[in-house]
Amino acid sequence: MKPRAQYESNKLQKRLRRQVGMAVTDYNMIDDGDLVMVCLSGGKDSYTLLDMLQSLQRSAPISFRLTVVNLDQKQPGFPADVLPDYLTRRGVRFHIESRDTYSIVKRLIPEGQTTCSLCSRLRRGHLYRIASELGATKIALGHHRDDIIETLFLNLFYTGKLKAIPPKLRSKDGQHLVIRPLALVKEADLARYAELREFPIIPCDLCGSQENLKRKKVKAFLQQWERESPGCSDSIAAALTNVAPSLLMDPRLFDFTSLTAEADPQPEGDAWLDQEPIPDQNEVVASLSTELLHHP
Repeated sequence: MKPRAQYESNKLQKRLRRQVGMAVTDYNMIDDGDLVMVCLSGGKDSYTLLDMLQSLQRSAPISFRLTVVNLDQKQPGFPADVLPDYLTRRGVRFHIESRDTYSIVKRLIPEGQTTCSLCSRLRRGHLYRIASELGATKIALGHHRDDIIETLFLNLFYTGKLKAIPPKLRSKDGQHLVIRPLALVKEADLARYAELREFPIIPCDLCGSQENLKRKKVKAFLQQWERESPGCSDSIAAALTNVAPSLLMDPRLFDFTSLTAEADPQPEGDAWLDQEPIPDQNEVVASLSTELLHHP
């Protein structure tokens, strides 16, 4: 690697390492003695996930182990030797599980329809089973900040639900904990880091080959929005950690029915409005002056 590229790689690695460490700490993702099962697909996200967790493992004040699992879904042309070779060089314990979910998905999903839902469900079931067999206490997935924001808007636009992807999740049967250490990391940083580190990327012939995905449309929409209003994605990400249930409309989250006037100040309602940023006074004066000039 050339000196300039090495410098950029080191600088980016430090930032990613800091963001991953923050996510792990803020959401208590990893405990002392954990066996973390890192799900490696062969994409940029999961390669970086493993890289960051290995870095964290060397410096964390707690002791935890890593084991890598790849689910070989028998996609045509899948290079079966790439991941074993890479993981052997990295000196990490790994397990390759071969399950022909590709044929199941192609048989059950009509041509032209989205395969993601069924593929994800089949993959998740196998990963939970493998985690139990390996004795893993945590399952680490490579979803990043853009995945979370895109899922938020997918649900807003198409399902009528205000939800995204959580950084930490318990399975329905209560037996597994899923963690997402890249929850604070931008996809663009992951792409650049993968390029600098020259990870042996393996493309997906299922989800990655579909051009009509709603997620791709949402991604394009958000990218255009970010170009027109730089920083808006940062604001959206921050909003996911700054929720005001009393200013929404879900009676399951806030008891609107019994809400009454009180003599003493209350920690909801207008208190949230008071936290809105105060506009710059010079901007206010300039705006009023302009308004008076056009409407005397």
